Amino acid sequence: MTSPGSSVDDVLAELASRRAGDAPTHGGRILSYVYDPGLAEIDRLAADAAAMVQPVNGLDPTVFGSVASCERDLITFARTAFGSDDAVGSITSGGTESCVLAVLAAREHSGTRAGSGSIVMPSTAHAAFDKAAKLLGVTARRVPVDPITTRVDPQAMADAVTDDTFLLVASAPNYPTGALDPIEEIGAVALDLGLPLHVDACLGGFALAWWPEELPAWDLRVPGVTSLSADFHKYGYAPKGASILLHTDRDRHRSAYFATTDWPGYPIVNATLLGSRSAAGLASAWAITRHLGTAGFRRLVRDIASAKSALIDTIRGIDGLRVVGDPQGPVFAVAADHDSPDPVDPHRWADEVASRGFTLQAQPGFTQGDGTALAPSTHLTITPITARIVGELSEALVLGATAARGVSPAQAPTSLAELGAAFASGTVSVEDALGLDSATTEAILVGAGIDPHTDPAAASDALDLSAVIAAIDLLPRPVTAKMLTEFLAAFTNP
Repeated sequence: MTSPGSSVDDVLAELASRRAGDAPTHGGRILSYVYDPGLAEIDRLAADAAAMVQPVNGLDPTVFGSVASCERDLITFARTAFGSDDAVGSITSGGTESCVLAVLAAREHSGTRAGSGSIVMPSTAHAAFDKAAKLLGVTARRVPVDPITTRVDPQAMADAVTDDTFLLVASAPNYPTGALDPIEEIGAVALDLGLPLHVDACLGGFALAWWPEELPAWDLRVPGVTSLSADFHKYGYAPKGASILLHTDRDRHRSAYFATTDWPGYPIVNATLLGSRSAAGLASAWAITRHLGTAGFRRLVRDIASAKSALIDTIRGIDGLRVVGDPQGPVFAVAADHDSPDPVDPHRWADEVASRGFTLQAQPGFTQGDGTALAPSTHLTITPITARIVGELSEALVLGATAARGVSPAQAPTSLAELGAAFASGTVSVEDALGLDSATTEAILVGAGIDPHTDPAAASDALDLSAVIAAIDLLPRPVTAKMLTEFLAAFTNP
């Protein structure tokens, strides 16, 4: 049976209808995932630049010279921003790809056998490094951080190194709490041990580069730092699909390339994990950096820093909540203040703030390898547009705390709470749960009221995310990973 198809206008109208149910990407209403500069011309410029290269294949810059020339300009822009006139690099599809390639380059350059070796990083390092470890057959060792400051002890990093370690990783800043790892001290450890150090600045690099307050040294200027990643599609304000990975060593950079002539087809040389790749993110990032220049970035970062400072002052004035640690950069996290006689649950608070028009991001607690715990928290990503609505947002934060005060933390759905008790008693093992097939896992989710077949347009209303976070806190982490995998796989399939 054939379909007659739909008109262009009808197709776009249907897409607009579907987009209507999405979280708002502009206006500062969602404080994660999106990075709104508050400049309409940036959106137009990015869209026009992407349209101009829509048919281009980034696979071969010798055929599409615009790809090579734009990459050269972006590498020049980034290495200047991050303190090195000699760094070399590659444009990637995003932070995860940049992190995977950083690990791959370090492994290959060290001569470590494929499927072996280890990397050492703080417990707050991005999960992209766990993904890199899984893909590359590498052991990722997370070093506990101070549960109050969420900063790692450089000596603890050194102590975690073993004979097979080929890379140290630090964050500038980390995603969960916005803390800036002590890069200078970790760089000294790297030099002392003869190991490379990668700085993951994917989240905040293009904000920290122009931060108006003095920060501890964190970029390629730090002795011992050998590579750095930063995302143009975060505080570079480009559409999704643009990041950069810089290396101070040309040979280490080349170690991540894949090249072969050992087949009957055309010679293949890939700087990234992808073969054929869109040039849209690249062209958009190039256009935005050319338009804004360093002066434009500096103006936008001033707005971010001002809004962040005002919001932190607001939080510190709310009894029962606390800012986690001493965040340096554009993001921070908020937890319950248990030194207060009336602590406020951060997830209930986020729910109340959401009812007032602002979406914050709930984060579960995390038990570290040494038994210390990072408290459950709520994450806020601050962008330039936040400065325009900081008064309204501050009011929502205060009113949300008042409404959440005295409300008990959300509980996991009854069936998952019972499952948690079964794990605790030993009646059910993690291996039992991981051995379940996808249909049984889905049935458990549906029985808990977490139905992956919910209409996507209504999912945000139908799912109690606080209860989901509570279940993550209650159940073994490998089990929740399996359940979340099943949920998302079913949610995106017919």
